[in-house]
Amino acid sequence: MPHILIVEDETIIRSALRRLLERNQYQVSEAGSVQEAQERYSIPGFDLIVSDLRLPGAPGTELIKLAEGTPVLIMTSYASLRSAVDSMKMGAVDYIAKPFDHDEMLQAVARILRDHQEARSKPAESPSKNAGKPAANVDGDIGIIGSCAVMQDLYGKIRKVAPTDSNVLIQGESGTGKELVARALHNLSRRAKAPLISVNCAAIPETLIESELFGHEKGAFTGASAGRAGLVEAADGGTLFLDEIGELPLEAQARLLRVLQEGEIRRVGSVQSQKVDVRLIAATHRDLKTLAKIGQFREDLYYRLHVIALKLPPLRERGADVNEIAKAFLLRQCTRMGREDLRFANDAEQAIRHYSWPGNVRELENAIERAVILCESVEISAELLGIDIELDDLEDGYFNESGSSSASSNNHEPTEDLSLEDYFQHFVLEHQDHMTETELARKLGISRKCLWERRQRLGIPRRKSGAATGS
Repeated sequence: MPHILIVEDETIIRSALRRLLERNQYQVSEAGSVQEAQERYSIPGFDLIVSDLRLPGAPGTELIKLAEGTPVLIMTSYASLRSAVDSMKMGAVDYIAKPFDHDEMLQAVARILRDHQEARSKPAESPSKNAGKPAANVDGDIGIIGSCAVMQDLYGKIRKVAPTDSNVLIQGESGTGKELVARALHNLSRRAKAPLISVNCAAIPETLIESELFGHEKGAFTGASAGRAGLVEAADGGTLFLDEIGELPLEAQARLLRVLQEGEIRRVGSVQSQKVDVRLIAATHRDLKTLAKIGQFREDLYYRLHVIALKLPPLRERGADVNEIAKAFLLRQCTRMGREDLRFANDAEQAIRHYSWPGNVRELENAIERAVILCESVEISAELLGIDIELDDLEDGYFNESGSSSASSNNHEPTEDLSLEDYFQHFVLEHQDHMTETELARKLGISRKCLWERRQRLGIPRRKSGAATGS
């Protein structure tokens, strides 16, 4: 069981984070400062350190030296994102902005532990060591699981595009792994040793986005007590990944266009420009061309971004890849939780293969983590996956060998012919009268915040308060 050290001076945050991690099968120790951590523990003995940036006494970055190679994840407020980027240059493995979503924290922790474990085991690993383990089709230099034809085509495009400095637009539904493609493009480029700065445009408040991206001068706005560089400057010489770029406000789009056209930025409140050398990779689940036509996205920026477009297929269109990915996730969760005896029962494999996975890879990973936690035998049943699929239909041969449904057109769960947003709307309207918001979000493989945001965007009102309880 991985052992994690939390260093955070705010007791409420520290306790909440400890409970979150312990519920997910991690062993957790805690401290309120760097000094307390030094006095109580052997810091290099942990598998991961999660530390606030600003602590009483020494800052959280001091732990990077004390950890002696143990990965350090820095937590910081939005107002201190630039400092967090500086901490990455000092050796922190990543940063996460407060307030963070629970799923976001758990995904970051799992990814960092996995990457660190793989880095440590590579030199000593031998072919016989993994003889009894399920093999996942991971494309080596790309680092993405899957071998279907559409993914092989994508890998080829990534290898061609990565060595260039061309802007790239990654398109795909939420949860398909767009950030993995961005990391592959960066790692295979000549900028691989420079920073990859990832920014979720939907996660930063609109009032702060321009300051965070482009920096600001002292006195540029209320509260700007000192000048500060932005994240574009932090990516100078490297790669800037803007996730959910469709959520970027129009004013920020204009500033970004200047970066792409002129290779320079101007901080908020400044009259002087400065040169930057940044490769831009953007990602979105929205149709930017349509947004441009209705004036919600700059058309000139769209064409600047659309130099190279890579489209990630939804999981439901990747055929047998879904089972390979599921086996890889199962192995990962069993290793993390100290269980090496689990396998999928036949009905679980059928359910995984034929379920539409509206939340894509993220929903699949959450379902398998849940199943591993709840499983009390050596086999994971379909029921433990907690997905909305009729098990009786699977048993009765509802699906044919090709994976398509043999049911007539009166099937009340259409998925293949629907876009993700159509499916989302259909699912929410059908189930919201007897499911809470938490249950709806869990079934869709998204957070409650994301569920609320999609309701707003698609104009789907919440049910009346008496329709269901517990939300």
